[in-house]
Amino acid sequence: MSAPAREAPAQAQEARASFANVVVSEWTKIRTVPSTFWTLLSGAIVVIGFSALWSWAFVASYHQMTEADRASVSPTSPMQIAFYFGMVIFGVLGVLVITGEYSSGMIRTALTAMPRRPEYLAAKAVVVGGVVLVVGVLVSFASFFVSQPILSVHGFDGSLGERGVLRAVFGGGLFLALIALMALGVGVIVRHTAGAVVTVFVVLFVLGIVGGFLPGSWGATLSEYLPSNAGGAILSPTRQAGTLAPWAGLGMFALYTAVVLAVAAVLFQSRDA
Repeated sequence: MSAPAREAPAQAQEARASFANVVVSEWTKIRTVPSTFWTLLSGAIVVIGFSALWSWAFVASYHQMTEADRASVSPTSPMQIAFYFGMVIFGVLGVLVITGEYSSGMIRTALTAMPRRPEYLAAKAVVVGGVVLVVGVLVSFASFFVSQPILSVHGFDGSLGERGVLRAVFGGGLFLALIALMALGVGVIVRHTAGAVVTVFVVLFVLGIVGGFLPGSWGATLSEYLPSNAGGAILSPTRQAGTLAPWAGLGMFALYTAVVLAVAAVLFQSRDA
């Protein structure tokens, strides 16, 4: 006769472990862990700082540039370069939010409170993606506005009203959010911070470098579809030679991210914590 009484607390716990409750819990965790703040701050400083630095580099080298070089500089060119220095930092955040729980053993506590693993991973993805999207958009706009006064010295500057510029700046925030989500998936798959960070670095940088050395027209075509090359296309106001169209490139990177998260979800469901 005591069995129903013992089942009641378990049923009550299951009812409390709703998706919304897990989202709130993940939001509390991500905003109270010091590493989150410092990682986001580091990423912001790197992207904004390098945007200013490369703006100065374009201006300083103006008289050594050919007409073709000058024509290739857009208002978002410094930001495009800066993103390649900062995007791994935002990827590290995506890795840390899950591998930190594995290393501390907190993942077992979290899955005891929310035994429905797909919902737990989805809640974490919503919070990580949302936080990085907001911060990424702010960083992207800050990078753009920091660059324009410097670029204006030689007329390289522009405005958000110019064709493709607003899309490129806002798209930078979307790109960073997708990077963090892909890194989250890699973290779930690898379950080790160093290994996951190295994997993210290889995917975002090494593959792009390798693509540049592929011979022939098939190599050039394949290079367009490599993750960082595809996603980075969104940062340019117009389609550049050797890249996909901006939204097509970001869509391809979103597809890569979805595949990584799908693999992560399958492994997360089937493996022990």
